Amino acid sequence: MAIDWTKIYHRYKGLWVALQDDERTVVSSGKTAQEALGQAKAKGYGNPILFRVPTEIVPYVGVGGV
Repeated sequence: MAIDWTKIYHRYKGLWVALQDDERTVVSSGKTAQEALGQAKAKGYGNPILFRVPTEIVPYVGVGGV
């Protein structure tokens, strides 16, 4: 099932975010992965999912494994 990250994109574009295991809840953000991870760990999230939100959405249509 696809996850809708539209709200995350609009609020955090260009930043690193630390997500809970549900892959939807942002626990911290920062300009670097280390900053986002440090803030998440300070809040008690020992192993969050780190993700850099792109600055723009570029659609891709194609076939892999050519």
